[in-house]
Amino acid sequence: MAFLDQNPALGYPLAAGFGLLLGSFFNVVVLRLPRRLEWQWQRDSREMLGEPETYDPPPPGIVVERSHCPHCKHQLSWYENIPVLSWLALRGRCRHCQAPISAQYPLIELLTMVLMVACVWRFGFGWQGFGAMVFSGFLITLSGIDLRTQLLPDQLTLPLMWLGLIAAADSLYMPVKPALLGAVAGYLSLWSVWWVFKQLTGKEGMGHGDFKLLAAIGAWVGLKGILPTILLSSLVGAIIGSIWLAAKGRDKATPIPFGPYLAIAGWVVFFWGEPLIATYMRVSGLG
Repeated sequence: MAFLDQNPALGYPLAAGFGLLLGSFFNVVVLRLPRRLEWQWQRDSREMLGEPETYDPPPPGIVVERSHCPHCKHQLSWYENIPVLSWLALRGRCRHCQAPISAQYPLIELLTMVLMVACVWRFGFGWQGFGAMVFSGFLITLSGIDLRTQLLPDQLTLPLMWLGLIAAADSLYMPVKPALLGAVAGYLSLWSVWWVFKQLTGKEGMGHGDFKLLAAIGAWVGLKGILPTILLSSLVGAIIGSIWLAAKGRDKATPIPFGPYLAIAGWVVFFWGEPLIATYMRVSGLG
């Protein structure tokens, strides 16, 4: 790790290549995890209701099964599965059926590449840089799933929270107490808003996954990072959400996934929380 820190001309390209490979894997998780969860929920529901067993083969696994075209089911060869380059070479279409291939694939791969390089640039090639990569990877995957399905699975939010608390146990970014308080405050802050809104309107203004995601982010940014994360996510959500609704011609009652905005804000605060808080305190006259 010290060698890579001293030789960034080698370290950054390695981080970029690693990011492209991770992005390809994140695409698989974004597409397959929700389908496997839905399949499991349906099985559990039939069992609880006492319904007879039906033939219902599971969707493809996340690790073992090879990637394939979602339209013609053709299994992709290795040269059709090279991050970004294969999509460009195929011009965004399946080689066999010519069906369009979603731009999600290269976008997630490129985003992951950029964020992985940013992680080692900000934190170096040691454990802090590795932890930042883990944090960023979870946020990318959760955002992709939320955008597609409006789900934030416990299978990702809860491990992200525990990993943040484990990192705090070794004071990787902060001591345990701020991380633990950040997780608690993150959950309760959004849960309180949800509860009040439901009491006043009888409707649920957001999903429970948002509480857990902010709790997970709180374990990484600490108690001081919760308020900036909420404020920044609200600002980003208002701007991007308004643009999206206008572009799609939807009204304000259209549900919009909030997870990606929390993820953007949490990532920014994780990287630059201290300067942001100091600047806010100085500008507001509180510092």
